[in-house]
Amino acid sequence: MFDSLSGRLGAVFDKLRGRGALSESDVNEATREVRRALLEADVALDVVRSFTEKVRERAVGQEVVRSVTPGQMVIKIVHDALVETLGKDPAPLDLNAPAPLPIMMVGLQGSGKTTTTAKIARRLRDREKRKVLMASLDTRRPAAQEQLKVLGEQNDIDTLPIVAGQSPTQIANRAVNAARLGGYDVVMLDTAGRTHVDEPLMVEMAEIKKATGPHEILLVADALTGQDAVQLASSFDSRVGISGIVLTRVDGDGRGGAALSMRAVTGKPIKFIGVGEKADALEEFQPERIANRILGMGDIVSLVEKAAENIDAERAQQLAKRMQKGGFDLNDLSDQLKQMQKIGGMSGVMGLLPGVGKMKKQIDAAGIDDSIFKRQAAIISSMTPQERTKPDILKASRKRRIAAGSGTKVEEVNKLLKLHRQMADMMKQAGKNKGMFGRMMGGLGGMPGGMPGGGQMPELDEESLAQLTRPGGALAGGLPGGLSGLGGAPKLPGLPGGKKK
Repeated sequence: MFDSLSGRLGAVFDKLRGRGALSESDVNEATREVRRALLEADVALDVVRSFTEKVRERAVGQEVVRSVTPGQMVIKIVHDALVETLGKDPAPLDLNAPAPLPIMMVGLQGSGKTTTTAKIARRLRDREKRKVLMASLDTRRPAAQEQLKVLGEQNDIDTLPIVAGQSPTQIANRAVNAARLGGYDVVMLDTAGRTHVDEPLMVEMAEIKKATGPHEILLVADALTGQDAVQLASSFDSRVGISGIVLTRVDGDGRGGAALSMRAVTGKPIKFIGVGEKADALEEFQPERIANRILGMGDIVSLVEKAAENIDAERAQQLAKRMQKGGFDLNDLSDQLKQMQKIGGMSGVMGLLPGVGKMKKQIDAAGIDDSIFKRQAAIISSMTPQERTKPDILKASRKRRIAAGSGTKVEEVNKLLKLHRQMADMMKQAGKNKGMFGRMMGGLGGMPGGMPGGGQMPELDEESLAQLTRPGGALAGGLPGGLSGLGGAPKLPGLPGGKKK
């Protein structure tokens, strides 16, 4: 996400770092590079002009804080300008209305509207504890109503029964009435799309809006379409009046132009971003966190929140006690693999760590990807319970059997066992130093009690990453010390610990 823009801006800032002072010509050169980077990222021209002028005005003659270099000050100015362009404050869904609260989903065909409807419904149920009813108003696309029904069954969310022959407006009225009678808090209205904006589509949207009086109208737009997504938002807003935007396929958008242009051009907030195909791959749009990601500062807060949602704190605490006594078997390693997968796998975790973006080539060269997790999990699954508990009994014949059963090679089995020994030794050593152990195990909110300290997590430097990615290192082995090897504890005040499940 934003890889291209992040890389270009990173190169600009590298030139500024370490300068004792910045002249006006330095600032002008930097803003030209920033302008070029934004244009290449497909950001709207008016937005680019406004952004670079804002940066230049603030940077020239800027009084530099004594503890900060001029180069760092420019980075902060660009960061603040990015936050303002993206919308400054988060804009969550407004649920302050009498039930059943209608939320109308609009957008073009193929933008991911139906999938996003189910994602938001699931989020409202899980996070906001709301009872949600979904209804498909799409009578044009074949099997559109059946698709929403299947998504509802997969995610245990109620959907309006399908009645053949009804118009979109009739279905909308029936959905609102069913939600009222059924005691639902929210009714999600998944409307029809077209391959392009046309008059019949707009008329249909206006009729549904008039019939249901939606509290929120969310436009679902594909981030990969760049400036087309911005124009689409303007068209829908002028005819129907949208209250917010959901950008889908952001994980595949290396440029980020749509995200940076949307708020500035339309004045409408981006409320959510879709970051994958899974039902929980939806994030609330946080301008400051996104700005941090673009500038390669990572997003530890999101990583901590993701861990707190997905990691069983009680099991983590039990594991911590066992580790302090020197106990760490292959069952524990398997649990760590599963935990990493839950919080986004290797790519998801590494993308949120500070400083890792600049070392993408080194990480790629190390051959680190999520397939390693799957192979390692398959190897452990092919072992007997006794072998998992006592890996020392694994001799040549057993290793051959495990390799054959997991579809891997004996060399991979040996690598896994080596990783296990390294982690067991590390945990044993950490157990002797309780302060260190607490920081390691508390690193991502997997333990109750929250985050120690009160600063920012340091960036991973090239030497540290080299240690992780060298042959036999933790990342090359496929697991960065479980949750404990992600660069130590992020020192962020006020964050909750993990929750029990």
